[in-house]
Amino acid sequence: MALIDTLVVFVISLLVGATGIYIGARIITGTKNFTYAIITALIASIVWAGVALLLGWIPFLGPLVALVAYLGVINWRYPGGWLRAVGIALIAWVASLVILYVLAALGLITPDAVGVIGA
Repeated sequence: MALIDTLVVFVISLLVGATGIYIGARIITGTKNFTYAIITALIASIVWAGVALLLGWIPFLGPLVALVAYLGVINWRYPGGWLRAVGIALIAWVASLVILYVLAALGLITPDAVGVIGA
C-alpha cells in the first residue's frame, strides 16, 4: 500500500505543480501548453530534490540554492529571463495553494500530503 500511496501523492503533486506553472506561464508569457508545464514541473522537482539532497543540510544556503535551481529550470523552459521566471514561480505557488485549499476543503486531500510550502 505504501508504494501506491506514494505514487498517488506524486501524481497529485505533479498535477498541482504543473497546473500552477501552467497558470503562471499563461499569465506571464502567454504560453498555453499544459503538457509543457507538466514536463517543466517534473524536471523542476527532480532538480529541486537533487540540489536539496546535496545541499539541503546547509542552513539557509541549501534551500536558497534549491530555489534558484528551480527558478533556473523555469527560466530555461520559458522565455523572458529570470524576472519572468520569478513571476511564473510566484503565481505557480499561489495557484498551487489555492488548488490545495480547494481539494482539502472538499476532503479529497490534506494540504501537507503534497509538500507545498506554506500549506
